[in-house]
Amino acid sequence: MRDVLEPLMSWWAEGKASALATVVATRDSAPRRPGASMLVGPGAEAIGSVSGGCVEGAVYDLGQEVLAGARPLRRRYGVSDADAFAVGLTCGGTLDVFVERVDSTTFPQLGEVVETVRAGRPVAVATVITGPAERLGRRLIVWPDRVAGGTGSGRLDGLLCRDARGLLEAGRTGVLRYGADGHCRGQASEESEAGLEVFVESFAPPPRMLVFGAVDFADAVARTGSFLGYRVTVCDARPVFATAARLPGADEIVVEWPHRYLQAEADAGRIDGRTVICVLTHDHKFDVPLLRVALRLPDVGYIGAMGSRRTHEDRWHRLTEAGLTEAELKRLSSPIGLDLGARTPEETAVSIAAEIIAVKSGGSGFRLADRSGPIHLGPGL
Repeated sequence: MRDVLEPLMSWWAEGKASALATVVATRDSAPRRPGASMLVGPGAEAIGSVSGGCVEGAVYDLGQEVLAGARPLRRRYGVSDADAFAVGLTCGGTLDVFVERVDSTTFPQLGEVVETVRAGRPVAVATVITGPAERLGRRLIVWPDRVAGGTGSGRLDGLLCRDARGLLEAGRTGVLRYGADGHCRGQASEESEAGLEVFVESFAPPPRMLVFGAVDFADAVARTGSFLGYRVTVCDARPVFATAARLPGADEIVVEWPHRYLQAEADAGRIDGRTVICVLTHDHKFDVPLLRVALRLPDVGYIGAMGSRRTHEDRWHRLTEAGLTEAELKRLSSPIGLDLGARTPEETAVSIAAEIIAVKSGGSGFRLADRSGPIHLGPGL
């Protein structure tokens, strides 16, 4: 919904209805991830995309049906379905799309949701997408400290509140399954059983990228991190280097000893499993105390450190002397990045970004042309 939030809110505020189509599940090589959305506006406008152009025409027709009074609809498209193939999903895979009417009656909490997202605060929207007709489209809005709306079942709302907050903390979006009576059935599987399925869309603040060392590679890494959706902080103890003029790609520049800053952020609860840490200084007086803190944090998505093979060996020896265990040291990606033959700061930033993506998604880092089987590892959450 994030991609179409502004026009959706504009029509909602004007008292107009629109049809919201959302990808709620994907399999194999589907072109868009869960959460991708398309709007059919009150003037027959089409905004956004659910498939990169493959099935938009069919989804647009569903949107028109919903605006004309049809109940919320869920449809599956994919090359294994002859009818769906006819509308053009030739890129492979399947996707499930849920189409619903959005106005001030069906979604009275939309204004609060948009206000929360604009402020960069977390909120999850949980919508019933499979179940009895009277439950379809009902939703529970979940903030870290309160809820609004409901699914029509107090038991389900309690479970859903707990599960949605778990997904929200991890910044994850996906489908959860419950029994018809509200008992938990865990994450949705390939074949649906009788019961309820709820799509939880998490609007979490952007994940953080912490770049330590205002070196010549730092701005390229910051710009690439920003492109990937991270909020980027560059930290360096040397004020002459840590300047906005040298680092225009950073969202935030901090002048502080790296290990002190990282420890303070961890103590304040601003480091989580989505945070990535890139150590670019390759200077042991900064790196060793910083990595001693980083590698002992319980929940960080990625920790990488720049340097030659010799620098890496020296750093590893110093960290061992500092008391880090082998298990802690194995969390470190060093030398940082994938082997792309990178030379320039921009090429190096791509190499680092590629490794971060591979670690996050479980990718191998090999050339797809040299491998067989599915391109994507699975729909996940």
